[in-house]
Amino acid sequence: MTADHDPRRPSPYPGQPYAGAPFPERERRSTLRRFLGGSPAAVFVKLLFLSVLVGAVMATLGVTPGLLFWHAYDAVRALIDLGLDTFHDFGRWILAGAVVVVPLWLLSRFFAVSK
Repeated sequence: MTADHDPRRPSPYPGQPYAGAPFPERERRSTLRRFLGGSPAAVFVKLLFLSVLVGAVMATLGVTPGLLFWHAYDAVRALIDLGLDTFHDFGRWILAGAVVVVPLWLLSRFFAVSK
């Protein structure tokens, strides 16, 4: 147990249970900093730098945001079409098997009832 969070230690601030308890406004700021991963200004500068760097690489390669979107759209569309083709083939297998299985099952039920 550290001395800062020891509940037996007297608090220098009246109304606080112990010295390590955060003030409400400090708690709100720490939640924002925890969410952002640092101070808002520092995170903004990092994101700005990374955006410029990635934008320069994309411009060098001739890639645009619209092109990225359409490539992603085409990839998802191809996966959906592939999946639907699989279900189409699966449906054919069911129908082909049912043509044989259902009449045999009906015949076995008719013969089982007659016994």
